[in-house]
Amino acid sequence: MNATETLADQAYRHVRTAIATGELAPGEKVTERGMAERLAISPTPVREALRRLELDGLIERIGPRTVLVATIRDAAIDDLAEVEVGLRGLVARFAARHATADQLDALDAILDRADDLLILLKERRRQEQPVDRHLTALFDAMQEFNDTVDACAHNPVLVRILEQSRVFSRPQRRELMLRRVAEDDTFGLERYTSHRALVRALRAGDSATAERIALEDSQGGLAALRAAR
Repeated sequence: MNATETLADQAYRHVRTAIATGELAPGEKVTERGMAERLAISPTPVREALRRLELDGLIERIGPRTVLVATIRDAAIDDLAEVEVGLRGLVARFAARHATADQLDALDAILDRADDLLILLKERRRQEQPVDRHLTALFDAMQEFNDTVDACAHNPVLVRILEQSRVFSRPQRRELMLRRVAEDDTFGLERYTSHRALVRALRAGDSATAERIALEDSQGGLAALRAAR
């Protein structure tokens, strides 16, 4: 592979990741020159990367050297959600095969911390005290749990594909989760309890059960977040 191809591939991955994480928002304008300056490379590999992203449907061209980050339509979101759910199940299946004892202990420790936060949240709500900081801490704990499950799979290629297929970027997911929990203090709790069951399946090396739990959790979570948009 020559140097230009290597730089084009790097530019493609950078822009695609920026779109997936919400760093580049739907409707945001991107120019070849601006992206080249951002990546400290020449416009040529950026031009090739943007062509690939246009074929992926992630950007829309509005000028010879200018594109917009595409807004994903409902039908495309349905397709993307199906991909994300399937990949999450596959990650859990790999995690059941490859998780280490230390990683499994780390998952239990995260859930113990989340349990403490839930108790504190309920008490603060009962006393009509602010809970924003504790909600954020609970969300962070759940994100750490998901990231640790991903690490348990010991399959960085699969995890990277999952990251690129997210229906909601991490900032979008955080915003929607906090909004829903603020409106309904029981939101997500029925899925939260499934996390313990997932860890038990991982400890048992039961890949089929781990995959089923992850699929059900992911389907429920995505459906709830889409309803909150």
